[in-house]
Amino acid sequence: MNWYYVDAGQQAGPVEESQLEELQRNGKIQRDTLVWHEGMANWQPYHEVSAAGLGVAGGAPPVATATLDTGVCAECGGVFNLQDMIAYGGIHVCATCKPVFMQKLAEGARLSPSAMTYATFWTRFAAVFLDGLIMWVFSFALQMATLSFRVTPGPPSPGMFILPFVIFFVQIAVALSYEVVMVGKYGATLGKMACKIKVVTADGGKVSYLRALGRYFAKMLSGMICLVGYIMAGFDEEKRALHDRICDTRVVLK
Repeated sequence: MNWYYVDAGQQAGPVEESQLEELQRNGKIQRDTLVWHEGMANWQPYHEVSAAGLGVAGGAPPVATATLDTGVCAECGGVFNLQDMIAYGGIHVCATCKPVFMQKLAEGARLSPSAMTYATFWTRFAAVFLDGLIMWVFSFALQMATLSFRVTPGPPSPGMFILPFVIFFVQIAVALSYEVVMVGKYGATLGKMACKIKVVTADGGKVSYLRALGRYFAKMLSGMICLVGYIMAGFDEEKRALHDRICDTRVVLK
């Protein structure tokens, strides 16, 4: 029996029953992935079909399947013209389901991994560059603000020797707070917002402040080894850098 399934908002298949089960074991098909075979009245989530037993065909006539010009709604499972649907990441939603879908996003609902579109290496590079530029502007302003203390006439005071250390720790504290607060609250720093990407967990959920803190220090490790940790994102299937692997995060398109 040939099965079809929804992958990134598009129909995929046909695959045999054994192949379908293998795809589920490999994580390609999730619990909520819509599946269908000839004889079923409508697309159904995989967990409902597997609970009922694969290979059990109903007597209802088959539904229309998606073509190149159509897509499967990630909410209701119906097939519609792509021009009448909205696209979010790698999935499509029909006009009827749009309000429900947008409400789920507003409430922080999690998306399946197959519904996420990972940010490219160069998009991530641009976001890191912008964040670095923001931090450089802050550091420059801080240096200028403390310049008057370092050029005062007369013998140097004890505070002059402490000032460089104070500036260093202020820079670290601001950079850490910037990363943790922005990613923990909004899922993205200003650089990532400008590039329309965000940091999420492996299942598309919101990153906690604690995970954002761990990710900040993991990024230091990515940079310490000749930036190899960052370069890894260009070769990983899910565009993960070393710090993403350590903290089990993903960087996706908004």
